[in-house]
Amino acid sequence: MKVEPTPRVRRSDKAAATRAAILAAARRAFAAHGYDGVGLRAIAAEAGVTAMMVGRYFGSKEGLFGEVVSDTMRDPVVLASENLGAADIPRAFARALVGITGRDTNPLDGFMILTRSSSSETAARIARDRIAQAHHATAAGAVGADHPSERAAIFLSFVAGFQGMRQMMGLSALAEADPVVLVELLTPVIAEILKPAARSQDICFGA
Repeated sequence: MKVEPTPRVRRSDKAAATRAAILAAARRAFAAHGYDGVGLRAIAAEAGVTAMMVGRYFGSKEGLFGEVVSDTMRDPVVLASENLGAADIPRAFARALVGITGRDTNPLDGFMILTRSSSSETAARIARDRIAQAHHATAAGAVGADHPSERAAIFLSFVAGFQGMRQMMGLSALAEADPVVLVELLTPVIAEILKPAARSQDICFGA
């Protein structure tokens, strides 16, 4: 006999869908306009809800932005688990970085959100905290030498700089380069920054 879902389950599903719609709308809006370029009312309208509803789920614009930044880091590309577990981690990172910055690719939401929100002190503070908890901790776990925190931060800066120059600025030496050549050139640089442990299974992947 078919069992109908209880009203509580249906309400829970609706709440999860509403939250996801708000988060998706905010992610698009912040990627397009940055933190200071969009307000809660516009995000609410895009999600099909009221600004009060956004506040109910996320508390404030700051809270929403923080959740959006975290959302963009839940499925990393360069720091993906398969790359962290690769036999040659620097080469895996290099391939992923070249792959996401190719001619026919669009900049990742997370990169656009941070780039277009960088002038906001509030957004920068929130982003720093979220990055420290996620990407920075993960990258630090891949370091096999001294000063893991500093090395991880340098690596993240290097990745962001490469994305900016190749994908956003379109510097011809990078944008028009043979991807294979770029991977070969990037691999030793990344290896020198991270000096990953010889055995990938010994690496602590971080948070």
